[in-house]
Amino acid sequence: STIAAEIAGLVCAADIAKKNGDEASATIYLATADDWARNVDRWTATTTGKYGDGNYYLRLTENGTPDAGEKTVLNNNAGTFLESEIVDAGFLELVRLGIKSPDDPLIVKSLKIIDEKIKVNTPNGEAFYRYNNDGYGEMDDGRRWNWDGKYTGKGRLWALLSGERGQYELAAHLALNKLNPIEDIKTQKIQTKDAQGGFYISAKKRLDAMLNFSNEGLMIPEQVWDKAETPKNIDKQFIPELKFGEGTGSATPLAWSMAQFIRLAVNLQEVRNLDTPDVVYNRYVRNGIPGQTGFNISSPDPNTLATLKAGEVFTVKGQAAPNSIIAAVLDDQRQSVKVSANGEFSFTMKMPVSETVGYLAIQTPDGATFISPNKIGGALKKEKKLSAEIIEKVKNSKQSPLIEGGKAIFIYRGAAKRAQLAGDFTGWQPRGAVLQDVGENLKAAVMEFPATARVEYKFIIDGNWIPDPMNPSKLDNGVGSENSFFTMPDYQPTIWDKEDKLSSAKIEEIEIYGKIYGKRTVKIYQPLINSNEEVFLPTLYLQDGTDYINRAKAIQIQENLVKAGKTKPFIMVFVDYKDRTKEYWASDDYAKFLATEVVPAIDAKYNTIKNREGRALLGASLGGITSIWVGLKYPETFGRIGGQSSSFWVDSERVIKELSKLDVSKIKFRFYFDDGTFEGVDDSRRVNVMLRGKGFPVTYREEFTGHNWTSWRDRLADAFIALWKN
Repeated sequence: STIAAEIAGLVCAADIAKKNGDEASATIYLATADDWARNVDRWTATTTGKYGDGNYYLRLTENGTPDAGEKTVLNNNAGTFLESEIVDAGFLELVRLGIKSPDDPLIVKSLKIIDEKIKVNTPNGEAFYRYNNDGYGEMDDGRRWNWDGKYTGKGRLWALLSGERGQYELAAHLALNKLNPIEDIKTQKIQTKDAQGGFYISAKKRLDAMLNFSNEGLMIPEQVWDKAETPKNIDKQFIPELKFGEGTGSATPLAWSMAQFIRLAVNLQEVRNLDTPDVVYNRYVRNGIPGQTGFNISSPDPNTLATLKAGEVFTVKGQAAPNSIIAAVLDDQRQSVKVSANGEFSFTMKMPVSETVGYLAIQTPDGATFISPNKIGGALKKEKKLSAEIIEKVKNSKQSPLIEGGKAIFIYRGAAKRAQLAGDFTGWQPRGAVLQDVGENLKAAVMEFPATARVEYKFIIDGNWIPDPMNPSKLDNGVGSENSFFTMPDYQPTIWDKEDKLSSAKIEEIEIYGKIYGKRTVKIYQPLINSNEEVFLPTLYLQDGTDYINRAKAIQIQENLVKAGKTKPFIMVFVDYKDRTKEYWASDDYAKFLATEVVPAIDAKYNTIKNREGRALLGASLGGITSIWVGLKYPETFGRIGGQSSSFWVDSERVIKELSKLDVSKIKFRFYFDDGTFEGVDDSRRVNVMLRGKGFPVTYREEFTGHNWTSWRDRLADAFIALWKN
């Protein structure tokens, strides 16, 4: 509920700022609101919970990681629980404030959990706990909360929550009848009170319940007694006679409860929620949450910026989508500039007196946004020197990095003015991670990594990118050079890529002559089947086909899984590109090529299962986003879709927007997605929660790795097993 209020407040503030000519603040506010609206489900909804199908909103997540199995300590000495065990109806504020539609699948699904866990049917109407295991309320024996000075008690039913549910039902009534909740109902020419659905009637019953909860003076309490058993009152000075469905010794009247009663009553009279801001509803429910875009900053680099003093002027230069608006706010400085037709922008700022959070945002012509907060200014922080113990180990070491517990000690021997690290952990950008001088021609740096991490990296020596000379572990990075790599102590590589007992099945190549790309060669792996009968097999179409054969070991992994009984045999079609960026940029032409030219050719030559349930798609990076796109464009052809580290960022998340339109009642898909934490997993997590909320079966795996073929090979067995689940 707090996040919903902040999102709505920012959108309203942006509207006010724009009307007052403050374009910079308006852009910053909107970009921030959009970012939170995109991510609220990822932060607050679990996909691995213990209730229902495991997918629902939680009351709170301390670190925004609802699937991490983290615990929370409840107030009022109520105990310690898994975050995924505690639920409340705060997510209904996303509807009231115009951020989500009342028929949003995750909202509807979570309401069922609410009714199961915190709803009570009292003689005076349905009522709700704040959350399960609440400790703020009278004790079971009737003594008041904190009677013993230990904050012990039990939260009872909160009267105002019935009113909040009523406002949701009013919104649901309008949505069901396809009415606009921000326009006067009288102008929409429909008799709404008797329309289908019964939501309006339910909302009115909530108002009646709130009235029934009040005392003889019509004062509505904070809390209502929650059970038929009424203890003998031993605390009459503070507690009234307790009756099921009537007020307890809590605050009476509670201004919040009285205000909610008035709010619901007025809204019922108007047959719409007057407190739903139209600018918020129009932005998110009517038009859909905008996609995420980005920009590139070419100067100043962080190291130069860190040397500037307060008051010194610096110029920010970068690249972004043409004709976008770039906004910057730093202290009381505000800048708003338009990106040129060739995609460039620049503006100047002054360094602040002390360290300050600055905001840089963008809004593209099609409405996509992005916000980037950064700490700027202040005294240059002194570099923390490495300990004498570490320096001694560095001097004696003949290899790099040294792994000690959760730390990696990187070492460079040789003449260099500056040695820096770049890799999975920096997004392959030359930022931070500068090695210290610890001796003559000797530099070192210490970094912490998760125990299960696998990391690829390079040194930047006086501007030159090179593998770590002291690390013998190197591999081809696929772009013409080598990366160094290391693994932390608990990293587990795949066990399914062994080649010792492969079958004699061979890869066949066939040529496909089509209208879209002309002649193309594809590679096919057909498993050997020991059967006297004709056997028809499912087919997996893999983008970046040759890389899946050579770098991801797809054939070895399938054969080992089949031998172990983890999956049944399937044909694999390996498709390569000629122009990767063009063909794999979620291209309609490529989708048509694969669905209407490759699939028919394969079906004609091989014993395939010739329906959508018998066909799957899989790819990595751009190949992943293209696999998703092909499935969305040709749902009659493909029923199973997989993506490894999928490039959801393409065209301001164009593919995510299409995924958001899916309706499980109209089309069935099975999805597999994975991602590496070092490459940025926010978009993959959002897609996982969104599709799970809609009711689609989704398998999602995430590891502490980067964007590379070793990572995808490690997770490929999971992809195969997940895609071919029944």
